[in-house]
Amino acid sequence: MFKTLSIFNTIYNDAPQPWQIGFQDSAAPGFTGIIELHNTIFFYLIVICVGVFWVLGSAIYYFNIKNSPIIHKYLNHGTLIELIWTITPALILIAIAFPSFRLLYLLDEVISPTITIKVVGHQWYWSYEYSDYITESGESIEFDSYMIPESDLEIGQFRLLDVDNKVIIPVDCHIRLIITGADVIHSFAIPSLGLKVDAVPGRLNQSSIIAERTGTFYGQCSEICGVWHGFMPIVVEAVSVQDYLAWVDQANS
Repeated sequence: MFKTLSIFNTIYNDAPQPWQIGFQDSAAPGFTGIIELHNTIFFYLIVICVGVFWVLGSAIYYFNIKNSPIIHKYLNHGTLIELIWTITPALILIAIAFPSFRLLYLLDEVISPTITIKVVGHQWYWSYEYSDYITESGESIEFDSYMIPESDLEIGQFRLLDVDNKVIIPVDCHIRLIITGADVIHSFAIPSLGLKVDAVPGRLNQSSIIAERTGTFYGQCSEICGVWHGFMPIVVEAVSVQDYLAWVDQANS
C-alpha cells in the first residue's frame, strides 16, 4: 500500500523521468509563472467541463423518450440562459488573457544582463560563446558540447542527456542568451528554466534566464533537425558566484 502511495508523492527533479506527465521542478521565475498560469487555466477547465457535462447529462435524462414523450416543435428562446452562456465564457477568457499576456511580456523582457552567452545549434551539437570574457590568447571563451556516448557514461550520468561540456552560469544573475542556428532550424529548450527558443540560421533570437538555485538542468533540441535530432542534449549547471568566477578563471588560462 505504501509503495503505491509513494508513486503519487514522487517529486520530479531537473531531469525527465520515464512516463512523466507533470512539470519538472522550477528553477527560474519564468517557469514558476508558467506553472501557475497552467494551474489557473486548468481550474477554469475543470469548472467548464463540470458545467458542460451537467447540462448535457440533464438534457439526456430529462428529455428522453420516457421522461418527456411530448416533442415540442416550437420552443421559445431563453433570454436569460443565452445571456449566461455568452457572458460567462467572455469573463473567463478575460480572466485568462490578462495573466497570460503579463507573463508573455515578462518572459520577453531582458533586464540589464550580467552575462551574455551566444548559443549556436549545429547538426548535431551545440556550441557556446561567452563574449564578455577574453582568454590569454585574446579570444572569447568558446566550446562545443556533444552528447556523451552510451559506452562512455559513468555512474550517475543520464543516457541521451549528459554532455562533455556543460554551460556554467551563476545563480541570481540575469543571463542573456543570443541563439541562432548554423545549418537548419533547431530549438534550445530547458524545461526547468522555462526556456524554449528557436535557433534559426541567419537570425539572432534573444532570451534571458535567471537561475534561482544551484543545480544541473537538462534539455534537448525541440525542433526536428535531422536524423540525429534526438542526440543533441543541453546541460546547464547553475553554481554559486564564487564557483563561477573560479570556472571563468580556469577557462581563461
